[in-house]
Amino acid sequence: MTTLTSALRTTPVTAPPARFRDLIASEWIKMRSLRSTPWTIALTLLFVIGSTVVATQADKAAPSGPDDLFRPHDAYPPAGYWTLILVAGTVGALTVVSEYNSGLIRTTTVAVPARGSVVLAKAAVIAALWTAVGTAASTGSFLVSQAILAGRLAGVPITHPGVFRALVASALLAPVCALVGLGLGVLLRHAAATMVTSVFTLVMLPPMFSEGSRWSADIKHVLVSAAWNRLIQTWEPEPGSLGYTATVPGSWIVYMLWPLIAIALAVLVVRRRDV
Repeated sequence: MTTLTSALRTTPVTAPPARFRDLIASEWIKMRSLRSTPWTIALTLLFVIGSTVVATQADKAAPSGPDDLFRPHDAYPPAGYWTLILVAGTVGALTVVSEYNSGLIRTTTVAVPARGSVVLAKAAVIAALWTAVGTAASTGSFLVSQAILAGRLAGVPITHPGVFRALVASALLAPVCALVGLGLGVLLRHAAATMVTSVFTLVMLPPMFSEGSRWSADIKHVLVSAAWNRLIQTWEPEPGSLGYTATVPGSWIVYMLWPLIAIALAVLVVRRRDV
């Protein structure tokens, strides 16, 4: 009896390994338990859609009469969507940087030694959340702008050529930037450095390059905000234009590669580096 009791005491109790859906559930609990999350989303949507109202109302070029042109910079004004880029990138970065700063990442990696799976679970939650936010912002912006333009008989339906592409591109802008921010957060692990790098890469870098020369245009076209700006445009460059304009398929490829590369690097680095 004594031998049996001793054996039971010395036998380690092992819990089953965490499944990927358990990691997703854990990351979702972390995300929704933050008080700042709903406020950040609500204020971002309010600002983005509000900037659409301001831009549409201020568009003096919109005629009072029938018109068959879709005005993307009324529906999706740069000021509102640059803000969306900044907020999404910042929240994506803070998802991981805050755990590094607080030391919670050590507890997480002890509980789940598969660090790559943790990063992928964070990416899945971030992508799903900001896809929903981006869709709400994009759809709301389009509906509000066309409701205002309809009063001038200048609104267009969602079936109008180029509208659906602009709507989808604007909706996906948020998760793309959030995943880029998440990847930078894993790579840099420092709040200030991550924020500066994210802002510089996503917002400040594209205006530094023009489409007047080939090398400058090539750099500009591989940046996220420049790709978004091309995707919402419904017009093609004039044949005699001196600029080098990005292609629509190339811009979609930019949308796909940035988050994929950012998350792939994050998974690779987190597996090889101590926390």
